Amino acid sequence: MRIAVLGVGAIGGVVLGALADTEADLVAVARGSGASNLEMIGLLLHTPEGAIEMIPPERFLVVDSEEGPISEQIRGTCDAAILCGKAASTPVLAQLAEEVLADGGMAISVQNGLGHPEALAHRLGRERVLGGSITHGAWRDGEGGVHWVGRGAIRLGNLDGGEPGSVASSLIEMLDAAGLQPIWSEDVQRIVWRKILLNVAINPVCAIAGVRNGAIAEVPELWGQAMAAMEEAAAVARGLGVDLGEIDLAEHLRKVVEATAENRCSMLQDVMAGRATEIDSLCGAVVERGETVGIPTPANQALHALVKGIERSGEFA
Repeated sequence: MRIAVLGVGAIGGVVLGALADTEADLVAVARGSGASNLEMIGLLLHTPEGAIEMIPPERFLVVDSEEGPISEQIRGTCDAAILCGKAASTPVLAQLAEEVLADGGMAISVQNGLGHPEALAHRLGRERVLGGSITHGAWRDGEGGVHWVGRGAIRLGNLDGGEPGSVASSLIEMLDAAGLQPIWSEDVQRIVWRKILLNVAINPVCAIAGVRNGAIAEVPELWGQAMAAMEEAAAVARGLGVDLGEIDLAEHLRKVVEATAENRCSMLQDVMAGRATEIDSLCGAVVERGETVGIPTPANQALHALVKGIERSGEFA
C-alpha cells in the first residue's frame, strides 16, 4: 500500500515516522527546507519512550509542495493520502491529494479545525474522503527533529457513516501496525466535533496566556474561559444536529489537560515561532457556524479576536 503523508510537521512527522516501521510504501509531502531536510538527511523521531529513531531518506519519496508538477513516479500512484498540515494549507494539500491519489484512492484529514473533509470532498467526491481526528501529541524542534510526546489514537470514518471499504480497511491495518491506534467510527461528525471542543478550550487560552496545558486546570480564570468556549462549541454542534453522545465536558477537559500537562499546544508553538495560527478554523469556525444556527458565541469571539491581535501585532511570546 502506498501512503502519502501531506504536511510533515509535528503530527505529520509522527505519522510518517510510525508508518516507516511498517511495510507501507511512503510519500512525504513537505515544503521548502522541510522537504530538503527529509530528502537529504531523513527524519529524526523522538518516541514517547525516550528512544531516538533516525528514519533514512531512502525510506520515502519526497515531494516539495512549493516546486513544480508532481513527478510521474508519484502522480496517481497512492492508495491513501493523510492530510496533516496546518489549516491554511488545506486548499494546496487537497489539490496535491487529488494529484497523488490513484483511481479509487482515499484521502483523510486529521487536521485541527472544521471544513477540511468538505474541502477534500469538493475535489474527490464524498465517497473517497474520510473524516478523522488525531490525539497523539507532538512538537518539532528548531533542528527538524520531531518529538512524539504522548500516545493517543486516530479516529476515522466515512463522511456518511457505514463500515470501512477495502481501501479504508487496508489503511486501518497499516495504522495499527504503526502503533497509531486507529479507531473506526460510524459517526465522524461526533469525533471531529469532540476534538473541536478540546481545541477551542485549550489552544487559544494557552496561546494567549503563554502557558502549558496543565495551567488550565490550575488557574481558575483560565479554566473558566476554557469551559465557556467549550460549552459554546458544544451548543453550536448540537444546534447543527451533531450527536456528541454522553459527555461530561468538564471531566473531558480536565482529563486531557492533566494527561498533557507539560505539553505546549500547537497554537502556543505557532505564536512563539511567529507563525500564523489555526484560530480561524477553530474559534472562528465555531463563531461562523453559531451565527448560522442563532447561537451566541461571545467566548469564542473574544478568543478569536485576541489571537488575531497577537498575530497581527507581531508581539509573539
